[in-house]
Amino acid sequence: MSSEKLEIVQTEYQAGRVAFESGRYGQAIQSLETATGLVDRNSRLGGEVQMWLVTAYEASGDTERAIELCRKLTRHPRQETRQQAKRLLFILEAPKLTIPDEWTVKIPDLAALDENQSISFQANPKADIKYAKPKLVAPEPVDLSQVNTKDNQFIWVALIATIIIFCSLVWLS
Repeated sequence: MSSEKLEIVQTEYQAGRVAFESGRYGQAIQSLETATGLVDRNSRLGGEVQMWLVTAYEASGDTERAIELCRKLTRHPRQETRQQAKRLLFILEAPKLTIPDEWTVKIPDLAALDENQSISFQANPKADIKYAKPKLVAPEPVDLSQVNTKDNQFIWVALIATIIIFCSLVWLS
C-alpha cells in the first residue's frame, strides 16, 4: 500500500472514529466505509476499521448490516479481530429486552440541528409539580403467645466454647 493511500485510510479512519464518538453515526459510516474500501481488509488496520464500522452500523440502527459484517470478521486472518468479532456478534445476536416506557428518559433528537444552532432547556417555573406524600404504615403488633420463648441453652454453649478457645490459646502461647 502506498504511503499516500495509507494516509487517506488513516484520515478517513480517524474521521470515522471522531464522528462515531460524537454521535454522528451516518458520517462515521461514510468515513469508515471509505477507509474500508481503501485498506487491505485482512490486515490489522483493516480489521480495526471494520470493527468500528460494525459498531457504527449498530449505533445507527442497521443491525442486519452490523451482524453480516461481524460474521465475516469472525473468519478474519488475525486472531484478535476474530475474537472481538465473536464477542460482538454474541452481543448483537442476543435477544432484545423490552423496557417499560416509565423506566426510560426521552432524549430529544438533535440530529436536525445545524452545528451553529443550539437548544436551551429550561425548567418551567409555573409548572404544577405534585409530590407524592409517603404513607406511613404502622407495623402489625406481634402476638407474644405465638412466639417461642423456650430457653434453648445457646448462651451457655457459646460461653463454654469461648472459654475452651480462650484456654487453648493461653495454653498454646
